[in-house]
Amino acid sequence: MIFTFFKARGLAVGKSLVEEDKLELAQALEAKAKAKGVQLLLPVDVVVADKFAADANSQVVSVEAIPEGWMGLDIGPDSTKAFQAALQDCQSVIWNGPMGVFEFDQFAAGTDAIARTLAELTAQGTTTIIGGGDSVAAVEKAQVADRMSHISTGGGASLELLEGKVLPGIAALDEA
Repeated sequence: MIFTFFKARGLAVGKSLVEEDKLELAQALEAKAKAKGVQLLLPVDVVVADKFAADANSQVVSVEAIPEGWMGLDIGPDSTKAFQAALQDCQSVIWNGPMGVFEFDQFAAGTDAIARTLAELTAQGTTTIIGGGDSVAAVEKAQVADRMSHISTGGGASLELLEGKVLPGIAALDEA
């Protein structure tokens, strides 16, 4: 998702995954956040790789210096620290989507660090909600799933419920 925002800003993103049909939406979301005084926290550095593989060559670069032909597969260490700092004062956190390709160990550091941070925050009283199959797999891989407040494999459905949309399964239960 982050590379769609970066490309919408006019940054070079190499071979990183971009949702081309969402570029205007990314620009609109950034503008809306700015107009409302809401901080939209995006990475400042990323771990890039020369191919999508566990044994890829990798390097940490600024989001403004992604090399041509390389793809972003994790957030970088400065971004991880910034996200961890931003989470410290949260009373509730809803996490939907890992920070990188955590299935490959060399690109799991960002996701693992955020998962561990959320587990620590949960122990301090923060409500942590993990939504979506990939996010659930990430906290399970980090061995902190049992330390979260709530886990749901229905990531998209969880977000729709939070938006206030009526979910067909819930509506059917209400009608019964």
